[in-house]
Amino acid sequence: MTLHSPMRRRLAGATAAAAALASCPSVRAQRGPTMQSWPLAAPQRTGIHDVAPAPDGGVWFSAQRSGHLGWFDPKDARVELVPLGSGSSPHGVIQGPDKAAWLTDGGQNAIVRVGWPQRDVRAYPLPAGTPYANLNTCAFDGDGDLWFTGQSGYVGRVAVRTGEVSVREAPKGRGPYGICATPQGDVWWCSLAGSFIARIDRRTGESVVVEPPTRNQGARRVWSDSRGRIWVAEWLSGQLSMHDPRLRGTASWRQWKAPGAGPRIYAVYVDERDKVWAADWGANAILRFDPATEAFESFPLPRAAANVRQILGRPGEVWLPESGTEHIAVIRTA
Repeated sequence: MTLHSPMRRRLAGATAAAAALASCPSVRAQRGPTMQSWPLAAPQRTGIHDVAPAPDGGVWFSAQRSGHLGWFDPKDARVELVPLGSGSSPHGVIQGPDKAAWLTDGGQNAIVRVGWPQRDVRAYPLPAGTPYANLNTCAFDGDGDLWFTGQSGYVGRVAVRTGEVSVREAPKGRGPYGICATPQGDVWWCSLAGSFIARIDRRTGESVVVEPPTRNQGARRVWSDSRGRIWVAEWLSGQLSMHDPRLRGTASWRQWKAPGAGPRIYAVYVDERDKVWAADWGANAILRFDPATEAFESFPLPRAAANVRQILGRPGEVWLPESGTEHIAVIRTA
């Protein structure tokens, strides 16, 4: 077939436009995730434990050794330490609906709120007579109340509107560790010593135990995806597992063994794209798991024994506290 000159001109123009578009940086294929890290330039060793993005673009961290809320500025690596009180030893930190930092402070046997940006500090002590709870992590439910775990065998709540703190003994005793909230506002926690997960009845405060299919797996941290499925970091089994509360029996569980000879999965976090991130102490690496393909991708940490204890992020960023090296790191995915 012979092409007339107008058609030839249109085809030539389309080919040139396609070539120009392909060479445009804005439409090139994006690079893969990149990691950046910084040593914490603090006047003392902080004992960085958990992290949480702050509302001003910085990143909070719990300074367990020094007794502070830490704030890190990614723009210039500046570190600020906010003292939390006498005997403080914070473990977990999250951002609340009020844009404040909320911490589980095992040293003070209290929940601590740091208003932001005012930096005002308020402690919510556990009720008088409560034994040492070994406070671990916390999460806000759909009603705006804060729930928390204590590894000595306690689960509690701060009724934020009134400031009342209540504590219950956990089912099966010691072990409560990680905790998370679902998009529906429900709260789940896991027991490291008890090797189970549990859903909190927000009306009664009771916990309903759900047993994973793998015994003695050491459920250490939990996180919800956008569908309300609960992802579990299994410390002892080296597995990443998932529980779907909408299903019943064995059909509600899936498990995937992490790659490598001796995985130890400490933390888990689900990002805005429902990709699952996990800290593997056995490989000294961060793993990304794609539920659609059921494939793991590994991001080795550049320093030995980094000991990432929590993962948390915001869109395009996954933040990591290196408790073993006194560094803070980010994996940028956007």
